Amino acid sequence: MNRHHDPNPFDEEEVNPFSNGPAAPASRSQVPSVTSEPIGFGQKYGATVDIPLDNMNEPKKKERELASWEADLKRREKEIKRREEAIAKAGIPTDDRNWPPFFPIIHHDVSKEIPIHAQRLQYLAFASWLGIVLCLVFNVIAVIVCWIKGGGVKIFFLATIYALLGVPMSYVLWYRPLYRAMRTDSALKFSWFFLFYLIHIGFCIFAAIAPPVVFHGKSLTGILAAIDVISDSLLAGIFYMIGFGLFVLESLLSLWVIQKIYMFFRGTSET
Repeated sequence: MNRHHDPNPFDEEEVNPFSNGPAAPASRSQVPSVTSEPIGFGQKYGATVDIPLDNMNEPKKKERELASWEADLKRREKEIKRREEAIAKAGIPTDDRNWPPFFPIIHHDVSKEIPIHAQRLQYLAFASWLGIVLCLVFNVIAVIVCWIKGGGVKIFFLATIYALLGVPMSYVLWYRPLYRAMRTDSALKFSWFFLFYLIHIGFCIFAAIAPPVVFHGKSLTGILAAIDVISDSLLAGIFYMIGFGLFVLESLLSLWVIQKIYMFFRGTSET
């Protein structure tokens, strides 16, 4: 038998893909099978996406922080409320407005907050503050009379400015520091009172004289302004003379008050 023409089972059969003829059937081992594998997440060739755990835990972290802040605020509110209740039970005075009774604008309770041995001085200082209020208010009234008699509108505006500034500034700058100094025996507040009360006394003396310098001469009811006004209008001159007397009384009262308070301060500082 001639075995040279027998096909070799191990030879690979050549297949021309460009031939027009029918292609010979190929064996399973010769044509590789192509299977479609989806490329995507979770597959061998899929791209991996890293999601940091910090971003996932961020909302929970913020939620815990907000809860902590809320708890801290509630704790502080309870602490403040507890302190207020303790202060109220202990009878510690507060600065609630209670004077005058019909229209409270300031805090004033000498009988309850000022020591008994200092209450008389505090009432004298309060009278001094009421005195400067009266002087400035009456000064406006007297200047209005002078303005009606032909004194000009400028002096009226100046007198109004003196009253609007002088009343609250006298309370804030020297009377309230004295009140708190008497209540707490604070040397610093006493020093603050002495400084601005001396300025107050200087203004009262200046207003009682009313020289035509710095301030407009007729805007203060001093003796020089009264002499000048009385020659033009008797009625206006009478008002100016009353204003002059009020400023003189206020100056004398203020000198007496500062002397008494200084002696009191020296006595308390030595003990």
